[in-house]
Amino acid sequence: MKKFLLVLLGSVMTLVGALWTMQGLGYLAGSAMTDVSMWAVVGPIVGGLGVALLYVALRGAVASRRD
Repeated sequence: MKKFLLVLLGSVMTLVGALWTMQGLGYLAGSAMTDVSMWAVVGPIVGGLGVALLYVALRGAVASRRD
């Protein structure tokens, strides 16, 4: 159950980070976040943390299959 929650949280963080980056860079319009450079900085940070969380959550699954 813990692994599932970590994978879910990491996936959501990665997608939200990508969304915020696209809005901050002005590729996705229609939001107060469009063309605001702060979101072009915060987005990749959140997305990177999401990828790192996915790596940590899935690393154990791959390691246990090798044993």
